[in-house]
Amino acid sequence: MQAQYAAFIGSVTQGDLPTEGMAALYVEMAPGNEVFRVVDIAVKATEARPGAQIVEREFGMFEVHSTSQAAVKEAGEVVLNRLGLNIQDRIKPQVVSTQVITRIDPYQSQLINRFRRGSMLVPGETMLVMECAPAAYINYAVNEAEKKASIKLIHVTSVGRFGRMWLSGSEAEIITARDAAIRALESLDGKLE
Repeated sequence: MQAQYAAFIGSVTQGDLPTEGMAALYVEMAPGNEVFRVVDIAVKATEARPGAQIVEREFGMFEVHSTSQAAVKEAGEVVLNRLGLNIQDRIKPQVVSTQVITRIDPYQSQLINRFRRGSMLVPGETMLVMECAPAAYINYAVNEAEKKASIKLIHVTSVGRFGRMWLSGSEAEIITARDAAIRALESLDGKLE
């Protein structure tokens, strides 16, 4: 996990707090109630710690993390094995929308700042809004964007029909972040929904 991304997750999670440099696994599933059983499987079988366990009407999502990338990978393997699945059974992520908004107006930045949980959006900055499906993949996209560009993480939502991220910075850095996030999502295998 990159520094801003880990800090953001730490501000919204109700479970074990992650820190920069940890590895994380996100699993999204339907029906949502399966999350309770699957988190139990993951944490009992490995040293990975649960950070999030969310159940919505249609979907459930959980996150586990560890300082050991091997433990996180093991948690993923244990979960897939118990569910009778393999990595190729996952749904391939799709970028649903991207918007680059240059020179954010002061009034719009104030509206956005009311709903953010990360950094403040400053008037005049460029903002990236990106959505993907399934929603949990947005966590991977934002972490990869932060690796490649000097940006500010404004907000991430990774539960529901679509995952959504808001990033800000210079126009050039936002374009770099957008391209990195898209490349990251497009590089993942999976079944088309």
